[in-house]
Amino acid sequence: MLPNTPPGAPKIVFRSRTAEMRRRIVRFLTAWALRAVDAALCPPGALPAAGIHRILVCRPNHRLGNAILLSPLLQEIDARFPGAEIDIVSAGTAAATLLAPRFSVRSVLAFPNRTARHPWACLSLMRQLRRNRYDLAIDACPASYSGRLALGACRARYKIGFPLSGQEDDTLQGYLADCPPHMAKRGVHLLRTACAEARATSWPALRVELHPEELERGRRALATLAEGAGGRTGGPVIGIFSNATGIKRYPESWWADFINALRAGRPDIRIVNVLAEHGRSQLPGAQAAFYSRNLRKLAAVLAGMDGFISADCGVMHLASAVETPTLGLFILPNQDKYGPYGPGNQAMDAKIEQGGATAAAAALDWIEHAVGGVKTAERYAAA
Repeated sequence: MLPNTPPGAPKIVFRSRTAEMRRRIVRFLTAWALRAVDAALCPPGALPAAGIHRILVCRPNHRLGNAILLSPLLQEIDARFPGAEIDIVSAGTAAATLLAPRFSVRSVLAFPNRTARHPWACLSLMRQLRRNRYDLAIDACPASYSGRLALGACRARYKIGFPLSGQEDDTLQGYLADCPPHMAKRGVHLLRTACAEARATSWPALRVELHPEELERGRRALATLAEGAGGRTGGPVIGIFSNATGIKRYPESWWADFINALRAGRPDIRIVNVLAEHGRSQLPGAQAAFYSRNLRKLAAVLAGMDGFISADCGVMHLASAVETPTLGLFILPNQDKYGPYGPGNQAMDAKIEQGGATAAAAALDWIEHAVGGVKTAERYAAA
């Protein structure tokens, strides 16, 4: 994990430049393969409405948020091709944990983290991918070279993806026209464009499916935590996740000011500190904390909260995906691309230099409008 380094610190900038250089090298070495895959893409409007039963979705990325951002595309597939079976190419464990239980998902083929250290495992997965035949394969990300190479390796009657090779091809430009900025919508836009559907006015929400038993256990755990979370009995339960990577992380002093101003504005709020994987609290003054490395348990607890406030990270998307009103705090100007997605959610520009108390004032306004007087028990009774 990186320390609480302010924006613009040399170490972080160096890593960013290194990553960009690595990306350019990979693109140069694979340019011929990218051109070949682009040439095989299905033109916009040419995907048939029938005969699509075996589907592959390529998103080989280990980050939690990117796995969850696939869920609108999976819902679109379920609605457009009911009864079809879906395989997912992913990386790490997040997609398998959260998406594999969906009824339409057959399997999740997951590359290991740090694939360069596991060449034989990667080769085995690619062979497994080649053994399967699909009616449709989708590269869901506009700029993922690993996703595009997986799309090229698989055997499918139809392949769709955003043009990536840099070659001018007028037949594929329809995929780029009117493409929405948010990552959760882009895969849906891709599929709808392939099916010649007009520009959409509505989009599927993020969704992680939980069993009733999981929700009940999450409710019981949260009820116990809420007793020691400060505030007043019956006050809204607000979860806060303070961790993020690199320059997206706020220092503890910022969070201290944020919490103090939040409690001053709403003394009834009961705050639950949701801990990151390292297990160390970064939220000064929080009395109740929840920790689990099991993503489904975490999702079940988040589902019971009245609201959730988070730095820009995957846990923010997880809260949105279980229909908990979510406020995302953004240091980087990428709210349009990665902001909390769905009704009741909001992305807020909250630079470190503006101070935690200033951000808390805006958060209090969001709590008033998005959370209001709804209590945790009432949300569960309504469900």
